[in-house]
Amino acid sequence: MDRDKTLALFDRQLRREARPDGPGVRIERAGGVVRQVGPEHAWNGILWSGLDERDADAAIAEQVRYFGSLGLSFEWKLFAHDRPADLDRRLLAAGFTAEPAEALMVAEVAALPGSGAPEGVRLVPVTDRAGVELAAGVHERVFGTTHVRERLLDQLATGDVVAVVAMAGDVPISAARMDLHPGTGFASLWGGGTVPEWRGRGVYRALVAYRAREAAARGYEYLQVDASDDSGPILARLGFDRLGTTTPYVHP
Repeated sequence: MDRDKTLALFDRQLRREARPDGPGVRIERAGGVVRQVGPEHAWNGILWSGLDERDADAAIAEQVRYFGSLGLSFEWKLFAHDRPADLDRRLLAAGFTAEPAEALMVAEVAALPGSGAPEGVRLVPVTDRAGVELAAGVHERVFGTTHVRERLLDQLATGDVVAVVAMAGDVPISAARMDLHPGTGFASLWGGGTVPEWRGRGVYRALVAYRAREAAARGYEYLQVDASDDSGPILARLGFDRLGTTTPYVHP
């Protein structure tokens, strides 16, 4: 993989030319900023910015005012290669809080190895509200998140998501989704949370392989992940390349 070329393609297709990721969501371009705005349960925030030392502070202040006028908290999704170089410090000075950094990792779909579910586990596609409840239960236990239901139901309604639950008997033990980005070369992996007693048994690898097969069937060339410290080493062993880091800066 040509990392510089792939990173430039990622920036263009998924950030500068981003499309709404659900119903009731819109993409807005305001000066040097591309933002997504939607209902409270949607992801609201800054996807891309083309700023410099002269206009960064004013642009940050304008976004704080804008989302504040809508009564929405929001996230500024900052990548390590974004400019100006001190944008992180400017965001902190404007009242943002930094969450843990993640690795931006990308793999070519065709190069990823296959992997079946471990013994005693079956993978079940999420296609309806009952499946969403199973997936949401896993995510609430693993990540403590409570907004998964509404967002996943929205995405199922538009067809731009592949979601899956790993079941051990009748018990959901892991869940993950893949966001589809029509018109681009990328699908993106999210979630992949596994309950503690099932970690280290290959469930996460099986969920990655499942989604890679679905991406290939739909003609996507790349899989992209914002990887935590837990999932990053697994993804590296599967063939994902680290292209940089991304840090969520959240404003209430």
